[in-house]
Amino acid sequence: MSELLLADIAAQQPYPLLFATISGAHLYGFPSPDSDYDLRGVHILPLTEVIGLKTGQETIEQSNLESNIELDLVTHDVKKFFGLLLKRNGYVLEQLYSPLIVQTTPEHEELKAITQGCITRYHSHHYLGFAKTQWRLFAKEAQPRVKPLLYVYRVLLTGIHLMQTGEVEANLVKLNEKFQLPYVPELIDRKLKGAEKSVLSDADIEFHQQEYQRLVNAIERASQQSHLQEDPTAHAALNDLLIRLRLNQIGQD
Repeated sequence: MSELLLADIAAQQPYPLLFATISGAHLYGFPSPDSDYDLRGVHILPLTEVIGLKTGQETIEQSNLESNIELDLVTHDVKKFFGLLLKRNGYVLEQLYSPLIVQTTPEHEELKAITQGCITRYHSHHYLGFAKTQWRLFAKEAQPRVKPLLYVYRVLLTGIHLMQTGEVEANLVKLNEKFQLPYVPELIDRKLKGAEKSVLSDADIEFHQQEYQRLVNAIERASQQSHLQEDPTAHAALNDLLIRLRLNQIGQD
């Protein structure tokens, strides 16, 4: 039912969508029973709302409750999204390559191929920064929660895997098939069975701090040793795709 509802919501958006995918806890492999759905995508503003003084919305955000499903929707205009791809932004990579697809187009597949030229060794900075923020959130809480700790491990393993393979994998369950961290399955199980804000009353903070630092060192080392390019090389291909997408909207607005 939720998949049909999400598809219906995507179809109701004011502008055509290049794609819409599910991100957040459902993508990461550890949604709680009360987790909301994070729907992310790219919309295409018509040419008339780009070239004039009055321009359309670069970003559209919605948060609402539909049929007892809490939904958080964010879409960016195609130009803004392409710019984020060129800025070594891990969030947009994960949205683009999410296997949880709500709506797609042939250009979505084309974009995924082009974006291989946007992935660099410096995407490690994104994952290191996100992990640092989540670790601070986890460590400062009087009652440490499962969610930020899982985010710490998820982003660090995603970053290490990206540096080593050039592949975007955001699902912690799949990542741990490779990394085999023995404590991860229990943490995921707690999150899956508990509420979104479940606490870890028996958390071994010192142990997790050591693991956090070990994985930080691992991603820094993986970045230094990575065979990934240093700078994006997809500018021309993204520009060509952007022009075609805009021109295709003529007569459709």
